[in-house]
Amino acid sequence: MGRSSDDSPLRRISAEACLLGGAGYAVLLQIAHPSVAQGVYEHSDFASRPFDRLLGTLYFVYGTVYGTPEERERLHAIVRALHRKVNGPGYRALDDDLLLWVAATLFQANSRVHAMVFGELDKEEYARYLSEASVLATALGLPEEKWPATPEEFADYWESSVEGLRVGEEARDITGRLFRPASPALRPLMRLQSLLTGGLLPPDLRERLAIPWSQSRQRRFDRVVGVTRAVYPWLPRPVRTLPTTLCLWSMRRGALGPRWLAPPRRPRSRDRGGVVR
Repeated sequence: MGRSSDDSPLRRISAEACLLGGAGYAVLLQIAHPSVAQGVYEHSDFASRPFDRLLGTLYFVYGTVYGTPEERERLHAIVRALHRKVNGPGYRALDDDLLLWVAATLFQANSRVHAMVFGELDKEEYARYLSEASVLATALGLPEEKWPATPEEFADYWESSVEGLRVGEEARDITGRLFRPASPALRPLMRLQSLLTGGLLPPDLRERLAIPWSQSRQRRFDRVVGVTRAVYPWLPRPVRTLPTTLCLWSMRRGALGPRWLAPPRRPRSRDRGGVVR
């Protein structure tokens, strides 16, 4: 993506490759909500195809933040159409409370990892980042007025929501399959994600999700964070944003996964996919 002169915190932060270290953290926070876990358990294959599902999330985030108006319109229509099919006893993917929670976990994961690597944003910039991040929620279908308007509102919402999480068997099953993938090629990557996720999660959630932890794992987590903080910010921005650049290129080329920008099909056909530019 090259060097950005855009002073938008959302555009500047979202491109950083280090945020990928918080992917597992965001996912496990989402499925710690029992309604999200039930929907994922019954309708998603991300535990068996984590790389494909990660790409889908990246298409959504990068397409929303960096896509053209036409690309964003197409992307958001597809995402909402897919979510419209995810319904069952006790859950509905387009429920406002669930949309808010999913978008909030994306913002929380990104802002926390960015702060660990670069340091905390000042109050004004953090407030602007929060405001701009509302686009991730409204893109899913959440009314704009339901996104927390201030950092204080977000903090109150986050604290009360985390306290209300109820981890069920579905969430533990998904977690186990996610971090023990069938593909040998993915196992080293998922071991690293398990370490990062365990270190980022609150200890009680980590325990309820059955993620193993110990003093030695905490020390490894601290070393990974320390080395990343010391080295990563000094890398040239084109290097730090290379995954974003490649993901946007692949989406525009249609080289990976579904053809996100194919012309809309007739209503009865199945359009699996998502984005962008």
